[in-house]
Amino acid sequence: MKHLIQLAGAAFFTAAITLNFIGAAGQPFAPQTVSAAAASSDQAQALKTLNSFYKPALKGQFPGAVADLTVGVSTRQDVQEKIGKPDSPGKDSDAFDVYNAEMGHPGYTVSYKKDRIREIRYFGTNVERQTNIGGITLQMLVHNWGKPNASKTIKNGKLIQKKIVYNRGDYALSFIFNDNAHLDHINLTVK
Repeated sequence: MKHLIQLAGAAFFTAAITLNFIGAAGQPFAPQTVSAAAASSDQAQALKTLNSFYKPALKGQFPGAVADLTVGVSTRQDVQEKIGKPDSPGKDSDAFDVYNAEMGHPGYTVSYKKDRIREIRYFGTNVERQTNIGGITLQMLVHNWGKPNASKTIKNGKLIQKKIVYNRGDYALSFIFNDNAHLDHINLTVK
């Protein structure tokens, strides 16, 4: 009987190690956390994303899939040739054409005035968002780009947001934050 109890105990111990309930020394595993290196890597990638907007904005452009589309110049046809038909076309002259974020591709919305881009918005990616605009904080933005040209609080339905504006040549690059740590999207318009 004693032999059966020892075998059952050994089987339980082996199963607990196999299933990662305890380590080989018999101590419980601590919950897995994001390592400092991984967090640092995410922040570095988010900073790279942030800085990728700096120079193109001087020409009225965003980086990435919509590069070479210019606010105030490019037409709806130019946009559709570059990134396809919108997932949800705007219903009136002030509405935005919506391009959903899918499979690692960022989301955009585009509005037009007299068939030219009036405003383009970048919503980033849904997958690995922390390495994209989800990792950009207000502190990171101001630390790296300096004091903004303007900032104000805006209301979007029940949501109160912060709009941080940097003038880039003839254009205004606006960062819309839900709070200091959560960037919702980036806008580009003519000043």
